[in-house]
Amino acid sequence: MPRHLLKTSRLAPDSLPAQSLSISTIVRLRWIAIVGQFGAVMFVSLFLKFQLPLGYCLAAIAMSAWLNVYLATAYPPNQRIGTWFATAMLLYDILQLMVLLYLTGGIQNPFTMLIVAPVTVSAATLPLRNTILLGLFSMAATAVLINNHWPLPWYDGIHFSMPLLFKLGMFCAVLSSMTFIALYAWRLAYENRKEFAAKVAAELVLAREQKLHALDGLAAAAAHELGTPLSTIYLVTKELSIDKSLAEEHQEDIVLLREQAERCQEILRKLTYKPSEQDEDPMHSTIGVRALLDEAAAPHRSGTVSIVFDAGATDFVDGVVRPEPMGVRQPGMIYGLGNLIENAVSFAKSQVKIKARWDAQFVTVEISDDGPGFSQEVIDTLGNPYVTTRSTNDIKKKTSDQGGLGLGFFIAKTLLERSGANFEFDNKEAPETGAIVRISWLVSEFTNREG
Repeated sequence: MPRHLLKTSRLAPDSLPAQSLSISTIVRLRWIAIVGQFGAVMFVSLFLKFQLPLGYCLAAIAMSAWLNVYLATAYPPNQRIGTWFATAMLLYDILQLMVLLYLTGGIQNPFTMLIVAPVTVSAATLPLRNTILLGLFSMAATAVLINNHWPLPWYDGIHFSMPLLFKLGMFCAVLSSMTFIALYAWRLAYENRKEFAAKVAAELVLAREQKLHALDGLAAAAAHELGTPLSTIYLVTKELSIDKSLAEEHQEDIVLLREQAERCQEILRKLTYKPSEQDEDPMHSTIGVRALLDEAAAPHRSGTVSIVFDAGATDFVDGVVRPEPMGVRQPGMIYGLGNLIENAVSFAKSQVKIKARWDAQFVTVEISDDGPGFSQEVIDTLGNPYVTTRSTNDIKKKTSDQGGLGLGFFIAKTLLERSGANFEFDNKEAPETGAIVRISWLVSEFTNREG
């Protein structure tokens, strides 16, 4: 897979979305807790014969059971719940466990460590801020249970109470366990999400490459199939152009047809060029920024729309303006830039401006026009196949186009991304109107050198 494509698809760690909990996960985890709590309470009461507020304990457990029944019946099992809804459910679990611990000895109860469980679930599935919130609440609840609780159930006639130092030790144990386990669970979940995001990005890049390869095959087939009819059109128009019996306005139309046929033939020749054909010519092995843009814009200069160039360095080297970067001539770059310029010309009212800047790190090209600009419906999806900026009501060319398939932007973007380019689509700020396409390369990518 091309190195630069993987680089542009890399996701920042902060942009990785957290996972989400489903209703079935919440319900199942809580049923496990309910069964465990009920079993522990009944074991202490019936088997160990310890005196404890059994009614209150069963009431707290029953509340969780009824909440579980409500969730199971009110929501589909696989429904994903929102972040704050899940946080509220885990917060309830902490509160319910705190009530049970308060009734059965507070922090002296060996089951105090279970207060770590909701925080661990949050660390594995919810954003970090929610986990921190639940962790702080759990720590505060544990601290309250140090001195505020009913007596620990024990044998009749014996009052069992741990020294304060032991209780503080239990608090520190809960605190350290909660912190370590939560961080460990969060890190594992983070790594899994990052790996998943990388796989998704790689699959998207492969899909784009496959689509482009398919278009390469279609282009080759089109070049082969269209070559003969275009040659016929060119010969017929050439013969008609020397026919003196035709009216002058017809002669102008014939000349225009011949010029367009020549342009089509030139495009087909570019599609069928082999790399070696240009590599063999040392005069065309490298190209500067200005020459690259001039060559890309050359076929689109005719007409009423003017193309204005503005190129230069933004910094100095030893007191002298930084020299223009020279890169290896890549037909894909020329074709991609030409396609973007052609699109700008087709929508511009009177002018297309091509601005190029370079410094020690980046080469940036900005193509802008004074047309209507990109519509908000497509600006976020430009560059995807079959997403087009053209419409039947908003086309500037006097042609019979009924809109496009959006393949032009897709092909141009993919070809330029192969050279290491990054894209940004925008509109001019009011009161000006028009679209802006910014393409940027690292200098090492533009010059085809490893940075």
